[in-house]
Amino acid sequence: MLTVDLDLFGIEPHHRVLDMGCGGGRHAFAVLRRGASVVAFDADEGELVGVRDMAAAMVTEGEVPVGGELTCVQGDALELPFEGASFDRIIAAEVLEHIPDDRRAIAELVRVLAPGGRIAVTVPAAVPERINWMLDSDYHDTPGGHVRIYGTDELAGRLADAGLDVRGSRRAHALHSPYWWIRCAGGVNRADRWLARRYHDVLVRQIMEDPPLLRRLDDLLNPMLGKSLVLYAVKP
Repeated sequence: MLTVDLDLFGIEPHHRVLDMGCGGGRHAFAVLRRGASVVAFDADEGELVGVRDMAAAMVTEGEVPVGGELTCVQGDALELPFEGASFDRIIAAEVLEHIPDDRRAIAELVRVLAPGGRIAVTVPAAVPERINWMLDSDYHDTPGGHVRIYGTDELAGRLADAGLDVRGSRRAHALHSPYWWIRCAGGVNRADRWLARRYHDVLVRQIMEDPPLLRRLDDLLNPMLGKSLVLYAVKP
């Protein structure tokens, strides 16, 4: 399940794409399936091992068009090891909320984005995130956890201050918000509780099968309950 709408974002086979803070690689894999050249970048080498293995399996299964390639790079978001203006598209999904010096991280993303290139930034949406913080401090007060809550205007302002032209925003994953409220209400580290497990089963079905009813419900609730805020911007 993707947070960034790749059709709206405009990924083409000739593009060089950076997935900054790629985690398990969900966006990187989707970009790879479109035949683009993607760099999966993360601070966690363990995550990159899994991404590298999955990309190799995709090639073996014939899921990657000719010209598509994926490279894994481990490093620091505050000092990206790439030349300036070297990417046509950048995805930074659910990563800035983990970085204390987010302005520097954004400046690095702008530096490596080519003029006319596009960037998609996603963070937890403010209202669902505040509820999680109130219900259980362990949700955010852990090593590597969330260090801030962004409002739409605040994040858009940070991107604009770094020289980007913000073109639009949307919300995504409304059905995920109640799941995390359930988790936090009973202790976020107790995922084995009955209600949390049953709701998790619903989300797994949504991700794996994409049933029309859940898709429509998610779309209907996204403006109010969407757990993720997505901003799209262009470098002039």
